[in-house]
Amino acid sequence: MRTAATHHPRVILVVEDDLGDQILIQEALLSTSVPKKIHIVGDGEQALEFLNQSGRFAPPVDAPRPDLILLDLNMPRLGGKEVASRVKVDPELKQIPMVAFTTSCREEDVADCYALGLNSYVQKPTDFDNFQATLQSLEQYWLQVSLSPPRTR
Repeated sequence: MRTAATHHPRVILVVEDDLGDQILIQEALLSTSVPKKIHIVGDGEQALEFLNQSGRFAPPVDAPRPDLILLDLNMPRLGGKEVASRVKVDPELKQIPMVAFTTSCREEDVADCYALGLNSYVQKPTDFDNFQATLQSLEQYWLQVSLSPPRTR
């Protein structure tokens, strides 16, 4: 496993419109010892601005390249599948690990997400303990076990 001393703080982009879920996700991720910076955006349009370092995220320091994207599917303005379809064809962004973290368990959503190139599909647990354990497992796998692609920016 990686050690914190040899790597930069990891960056997680959470794309989630529900304020309650934003808080729960942040609490779960902050409860671990992995050095990280968590950025939360409330919809798909904000996610694309963040990833492209444009709009309100124009200074690149405000929008570092994520090591992991946690993506809700059902959001206003621009849904998670549309975000994924744009990110996974962008040569600068497509290698960033992207995990659907959503309430949907529809087979059609699962199939669509994998077809779009998402790296994993996880249904949000409904109770807090499982919610927290699931996020901690995702963090451990994607930020400590799995090797990330090299940073291009």
